[in-house]
Amino acid sequence: MLSKKTKYGLKALAYLGVQNDKKPIQIAEIAEQENISQKFLESILLSLRKSGFLGSKKGKGGGYYLLKTPTEILMTDVMRVLEGPISMVPCVSLNFYEKCDDCPDEAACSVHKLMLMVRDANLSVYRNTTLADIIQ
Repeated sequence: MLSKKTKYGLKALAYLGVQNDKKPIQIAEIAEQENISQKFLESILLSLRKSGFLGSKKGKGGGYYLLKTPTEILMTDVMRVLEGPISMVPCVSLNFYEKCDDCPDEAACSVHKLMLMVRDANLSVYRNTTLADIIQ
């Protein structure tokens, strides 16, 4: 299940992505327009800024803005920042692999095989989808 953090992060990125003038947008505006708690949104936007998706400007006229164009922002990267590992179990993770304690043989494990297919299907969608795709 998608976490609220990821859902709200995607909504905030989409909101910023459709702004025509690309000027900084205040957190309060994004929170109000997307119906997100401002306090929760602050931490999400900070994570996105630290990960290189967003820039920020302080003071009057300040706020957040995209550092890249929506066509350059891959959902694979966004999902990994906001959600963490894409795979549902650690034994099929590409970046966060861990052997399962209760599984003596991954090659014979039916759960492992299923989760590989799920991971690959998700990766295919995320790798082939940009922010531009979800805001059109």
